[in-house]
Amino acid sequence: MKIAILSSFYPYRGGIAQFNANLFEELGRHHDVKAFNFSRQYPDLLFPGKTQYVTPDDEAVSIESEALLDTAGPFSYGRTARAIRSWDPDLLVMRYWMSWFGPSLGYVARHMNDRCKTVAILDNVIPHEPRFFDKPFTKYFLSGCDGFVSMCSEVEKDLLSFGTGKPHTVMPHPLYSHFGERIPREEAEKMLGLEPGRKNLLFFGLIRKYKGLDILLKAFDGLGDDYQLIIAGEPYGSFEPYQQLIDASPGKDRIKVFPQYIRDSEVKKYFSAADVTVLPYRSATQSGISSVSYHFEVPMIVTAVGGLTETIGERGTGIVAEEVSPEAIRREIENYFSDDCVRKYCVEHIRKEKERLSWAKFADDLLDFAGTL
Repeated sequence: MKIAILSSFYPYRGGIAQFNANLFEELGRHHDVKAFNFSRQYPDLLFPGKTQYVTPDDEAVSIESEALLDTAGPFSYGRTARAIRSWDPDLLVMRYWMSWFGPSLGYVARHMNDRCKTVAILDNVIPHEPRFFDKPFTKYFLSGCDGFVSMCSEVEKDLLSFGTGKPHTVMPHPLYSHFGERIPREEAEKMLGLEPGRKNLLFFGLIRKYKGLDILLKAFDGLGDDYQLIIAGEPYGSFEPYQQLIDASPGKDRIKVFPQYIRDSEVKKYFSAADVTVLPYRSATQSGISSVSYHFEVPMIVTAVGGLTETIGERGTGIVAEEVSPEAIRREIENYFSDDCVRKYCVEHIRKEKERLSWAKFADDLLDFAGTL
């Protein structure tokens, strides 16, 4: 089978590009796969981070791709569609995580050869940070595709709210496995400058308002001196509001901040030092951070929003706080550490999930679904 993937690839960085590289390599084991990339992914106005691109210090899988699609340049839409059509794939796979991509990807989806099926893997249908163009752009995109893959039932529910009536399925996010193995905890703590012997909480990933770092900082204020908080990730927007909370915290000396993009080879340090990963999100679909946490067998404490209850709480891989509040997060942190059997239970279930959530299974299920269209 000839499979085209139109999405973010090297030299773009981040979880979407990492996911696409893994999927490309897995599909390429048995099929002819070609990557089509963005020539411009976002206008700078829509990207609040430092850079969209890998830097010389980053490690990234360098997938060869054809960079054609400028999301802000309509003349590139037809050029991209013609290039994919001329390669004549049987299947076009696209990723959708932000409504800004609706016009460009929707146009390409509409202009494939008749025999080419188009499948969208949906990270989000309704974005965490809404904009006025979300509904019309998303509706345009959805109406151009043949079928949809959601990675949790919450995203599927959002998809159904648009009433497309087209085939859809839920396939859980596979596990990232390119971060290497755990290193000894003592070594990781030393590398990060952490005080040994404390209970280490980890907040990891891009720092955005909906991810609730401020909630976790307020929860941390009420924890004892035996707790330590590790914050690792690039801020999207100003970090100043969080810094003010840190400066005012009675435990500020036990809060360690690494406010930058974390390279793949560095990820293992943070998870090897952590007792538990905390996701105090205000809203969520699925989370790529949970996939990383699974890889390193670190249990999670999450809020009961979006797909987190389904993908973590119901799977027994972590604890769900029933409210999005500092008090609820603090209570579940204390519960987690009150009985070592909780950690052992979560790790046991994480190991079961690791067997279930392979890239090979995701690729096979994706093609099985495409075959029904």
